[in-house]
Amino acid sequence: MTVLELPKLYTLFNAAALLHIILGLVMIKIGQKKPHIVSMVIALLFSTAFLGCYLYYHYHAGHVKFAGTGITRPIYFTILFTHIPLAILNLPMIIMTVVPAVRHRFDKHKRMAKWTVPIWLYVSVTGIIVYLMCYVWYGPPIRG
Repeated sequence: MTVLELPKLYTLFNAAALLHIILGLVMIKIGQKKPHIVSMVIALLFSTAFLGCYLYYHYHAGHVKFAGTGITRPIYFTILFTHIPLAILNLPMIIMTVVPAVRHRFDKHKRMAKWTVPIWLYVSVTGIIVYLMCYVWYGPPIRG
């Protein structure tokens, strides 16, 4: 696998994390605590793998410019410019949600998760959309 193939891989990791976040939510809503924990741990592992691949890719490939034109540009940049700050914010929020759960402070875990999960879901979905717009639908991206 080359560095230029990493966006496909990290997007698959992102999609797998998204599916496990949703599965974890379903499990806790129906009172299945152990499957919830398993799904959320798997989501964290996939998110960690995503982040590692993403950072490695951009360190080696550099900045990627969107190749779309017309109305797709403002749509893409609106998605991207909401995705980026929320993705940055989401990492400490995930940590602040997981730590109380590990410490069996489920009251704090639940309060924090109410904020973290919607942002994590949004970041995951918009990350997939950014990949599709940049690398599939309007690609290949311009390197620069």
